[in-house]
Amino acid sequence: MRWHRAGFRAFWHWKSRAKRAGRPQAPIEVRQLIRDMSLANPLWGAPRIHGELLKLGIDVGQTTVAKYMIRRRRPPSQGWRTFLLNHANGIASIDLFVVPTISFKLLYGLVILRHERRRMLWLGVTAHPTAEWIARQVTEAVGWDDAPQYLIRDRDRVYGEAFTRRIRAMGIRDRPTAPRSPWQNGHVERLIGSIRRECLDHILVLGERHLRHGATSAPCAPLVYGILQRRSNASVPCQGDSGPPSRPCGRKNCTPADPRRIASPLCPDLISDRGQRLTDF
Repeated sequence: MRWHRAGFRAFWHWKSRAKRAGRPQAPIEVRQLIRDMSLANPLWGAPRIHGELLKLGIDVGQTTVAKYMIRRRRPPSQGWRTFLLNHANGIASIDLFVVPTISFKLLYGLVILRHERRRMLWLGVTAHPTAEWIARQVTEAVGWDDAPQYLIRDRDRVYGEAFTRRIRAMGIRDRPTAPRSPWQNGHVERLIGSIRRECLDHILVLGERHLRHGATSAPCAPLVYGILQRRSNASVPCQGDSGPPSRPCGRKNCTPADPRRIASPLCPDLISDRGQRLTDF
């Protein structure tokens, strides 16, 4: 049995010697050219490289091209970070946060943030968040400005059919994040953390009206106003000015041209040019 097995191996070794059948091997120059093209063009696939080789007069099969392409660990499509950087001027993010009151009831705050200048568009407060209420808040937030192209949100069930139908009618593309991935909505999560650390952790909220308007003696109004000023990379122009200034205006009694863009329901001292409180939604 031993010599029979050894003879069987020797027979098939002789059978599969240098004279091989099947598809001939591509030349070394063609293989190196395929590798160079795949390295220089990471978004090209085997069909694209195969077509370019045919234009050069190199007759190889598409499976041969796919065989000698460089294998990458990451997919050729852009990642989530690259998507946020490329489309920052057309992205807005939205998220809810919970605030307990002095009587242990829960209030919900809604934050809408524009990624272009890290500008807060809206901050609403309610005790019973619904899809209709959130849809109305989004409409009021972008009513004075162009609607963003994308809206990033988490997969909370409060964003129901009424919410998705409203933003679809406004021309906004809904972009929910992956499950259990708060880092994909990191900009608004960081803003909510700043509001908690610099404002809500220092006061006891009495109710919905107290959280919306704030108390006169509470440090909430200047803190939130400072958060909004730091989040904005450029100052808002004054009334009568043309174009955004390069640095904050030093005029006395200077009022912003569009106060709703930087105002917050937690800042009762900011009054619009019509004499109405900005917190009256």
